[in-house]
Amino acid sequence: MKFTLILINFLLFTLHSITTYSLPFVVFHGISDKCSNGGITHFTELLSNWSGSSGHCIEIGNGEWDSWFMPFAKQVDIACQKLKKMSELSEGYNMIGLSQGNMVGRGVIEFCDDGPPVRNLISLAGPHAGIASIPFCGSGIWCILADSLLKLAIYSNFIQAHLAPAGYIKIPTDIANYRKGCKFLPVLNNEVHRNSTYKKRFASLENLVLIMTSWFGYYPDGSFTTVLPAHKTKLYTEDWIGLKKLDEAGKVKLFKVCGSHLEISTSEIKKNILPYLLDNVSTTVTKSRSSGLLWPSSFDDEEKILTPAKTISLRSWKF
Repeated sequence: MKFTLILINFLLFTLHSITTYSLPFVVFHGISDKCSNGGITHFTELLSNWSGSSGHCIEIGNGEWDSWFMPFAKQVDIACQKLKKMSELSEGYNMIGLSQGNMVGRGVIEFCDDGPPVRNLISLAGPHAGIASIPFCGSGIWCILADSLLKLAIYSNFIQAHLAPAGYIKIPTDIANYRKGCKFLPVLNNEVHRNSTYKKRFASLENLVLIMTSWFGYYPDGSFTTVLPAHKTKLYTEDWIGLKKLDEAGKVKLFKVCGSHLEISTSEIKKNILPYLLDNVSTTVTKSRSSGLLWPSSFDDEEKILTPAKTISLRSWKF
């Protein structure tokens, strides 16, 4: 009898361990931020505690400085080498990108040869289709430097090599120079030369979770008059990177949250991010009749992560 009880307890413990196992996850922070800042640290620890998985913020050089002035090709290479050295990621991991950190994260997914596999990409406010102007910075010394660089041609070799956001600035009325001179986003989005390996790697994601404003919508070439929804862009219709393939397989999850850039409530984190850090949890979504993309069934929570006492901030800097 005693042996039977011991066996039952062992089996229950084993079953519990299997059902609650979660892959490790990594976080890429946004521009002018760093992993040691309180908001990023708390966000990572919070998700790690909730999911039961190990979480790691991946720092690239001096985050506050290099997120502005290190070109993305170098940032991605540094991240790639760091991730390949992390043995705990060898069986796969989940990735969370915050704002500009999504550029590095997607670069890792598409460009990192022999890197550990990424299962889910969770993107919060990622500029995946580009931005039409430089992020507002402020009056600090590196902001003054960035502003001075902008007075030069944004698609010049010098600016592209010394100002990171220039790598994903896409001026709709200057597409020819963008495709010729912009060194990062046209490659990341397979806009000029279609690279089947990049597309295959991106399309291999199990889930692509896009939290507003990360939905791949953008201005049409030649115009600032309107923003096309993702499913009407050429990136989607011609399936440059595998976004359409992911969507048709039901792997794209679109969520809208209340608040401005990088504001999200703790309850929305639990509802829209946490499930994709847990191997055995599914999220209920409904399908939009007009777009074919997946949309959340409700947006009923408005508690902001910046609410005093109850929540945290995901960044120390705002634009």
